[in-house]
Amino acid sequence: MTRWLTDDEQHTWRTFGLAVRLLTDRLERDLLAAADMPPTYYELLVLLSEAPQRTMRMSELAHWTNSKPSRISHAVNKLEQKGWVRREHYADDRRGWLARLTDDGAAALLAAAPEYVASVREHLIDLLTPEQLRQLADIGQVLLDHLIEPDRTADRTRRIQG
Repeated sequence: MTRWLTDDEQHTWRTFGLAVRLLTDRLERDLLAAADMPPTYYELLVLLSEAPQRTMRMSELAHWTNSKPSRISHAVNKLEQKGWVRREHYADDRRGWLARLTDDGAAALLAAAPEYVASVREHLIDLLTPEQLRQLADIGQVLLDHLIEPDRTADRTRRIQG
């Protein structure tokens, strides 16, 4: 038997869904306007910038972005065309590929980051009280714990927490 949403639950669900979509759209528009960079590219550059030797296996990039390998391959191809990433063979496995952040890619990320952070602040962080931010973090963690496979939850949480 279907457990229908109450009026309050329906309102919460619709408000949350619309807010997430509008926020995502705004952040994407701001990043594209400021740096001509879609959020997917920004996320990949951030992951690479935080990795040892600014290098990650392509499969790891797919894992951390919850993307299909073909999508990551396409994005890395575009980043290579811009000179921001260089693809290399993995030394221990000639079938495996690494993505390495170039100096130009690090510079592009450094140029884009202030505008992106300003947008995140303007449209999310600075709108909420410290208590609301804690609650949002708690809610996000509950959702991650539920939606991410158990063996990946701890790794992803560690990555998010820095």
